[in-house]
Amino acid sequence: MLQRQVYRMPRAGSINNLALQTETLPAPAPDEVCVQVKAIGLNFADIFAMQGLYSATPKGAFVPGLEFSGEIAAVGEQVTTWKIGDKVMGVTRFGGYTTHLNIDQRYVIPLPAGWSYEEGAGYLVQGLTAYYALTQLGALEPNTTVLIHSAAGGVGILANRICKKYGAYTIGTVGNPGKAEFLLSSEGYDDVIVRDSEFEQRLRTALHGRPLQLIMECIGGDILQQGWNMLAPMGRMVVYGNASFTTHSSKPNYPKLIWRYLWRPKIDPLRLPTENKSLMGFNLIYLYEQTDMMHRLLRELQALDLKPQYIGQVFPFGQMHEAIRLFQLGKTIGKVVVTTP
Repeated sequence: MLQRQVYRMPRAGSINNLALQTETLPAPAPDEVCVQVKAIGLNFADIFAMQGLYSATPKGAFVPGLEFSGEIAAVGEQVTTWKIGDKVMGVTRFGGYTTHLNIDQRYVIPLPAGWSYEEGAGYLVQGLTAYYALTQLGALEPNTTVLIHSAAGGVGILANRICKKYGAYTIGTVGNPGKAEFLLSSEGYDDVIVRDSEFEQRLRTALHGRPLQLIMECIGGDILQQGWNMLAPMGRMVVYGNASFTTHSSKPNYPKLIWRYLWRPKIDPLRLPTENKSLMGFNLIYLYEQTDMMHRLLRELQALDLKPQYIGQVFPFGQMHEAIRLFQLGKTIGKVVVTTP
């Protein structure tokens, strides 16, 4: 048994209630490993969970966090794959905001040689999200024209890299014009446009007559509707998030959320055959529960030999709240990571 530090929510509601505690962690179960966490990746699912807006949020007290990297500190008696000192990165169904955790050995994989712990903590959730959405649901093929929202975020950066491996044409969208040059010069997007009141016209111009065949949708609201309107026949929209429901405050603004919910886009399924378009969505928690599928997708993803994730901001463990606040503002590029003592 060891003492660990952990950020725990007494219940979902307000991020202000996220508190740093010292807890006792028992020895790992026979098929578990204990990981000394070195870095933690932040995700918007963390924010939604802490605010009680994520359907998979645990009831009662819980520890946020879906991905991490670190070293094996102990192994269960049935574990033969791992040994103490091995460097790993992993995913967990919550529980990542901590200095140590016990987890089933199937949910950690080796940290690639040459990767930092920060890079390892920023890869799995975004990589699996992008790869599953693009290839399994989006049927990504060479020369596909792909619209990627939140292009400067962790998913957006890896989604573009995956698309380029397939020879696709990518248009990224950003809320802040200052991020466009980075995406064009450093990440190889074919075009980048701003999500503003002129978005639909900007998108039409960026397409240059190309059919829009695949949309990585994580914004919602008017942007979702305008993208749907522009989607070509036989096109696919894959929804994996809804940033329009996020807030910059510690707890949800329910009047605003209710208004946005009531005025959300309503796509009629009866019209889909006539329009020849597909609307799909997924939750990464589902993939977490399909272990064999997850490992197959990871093998395929790793075979693409992508560069490690771009790390935009790194915070020490004691500044978790500061990291979350910056992340909520949407002003960062790439991944926001928290490192442990």
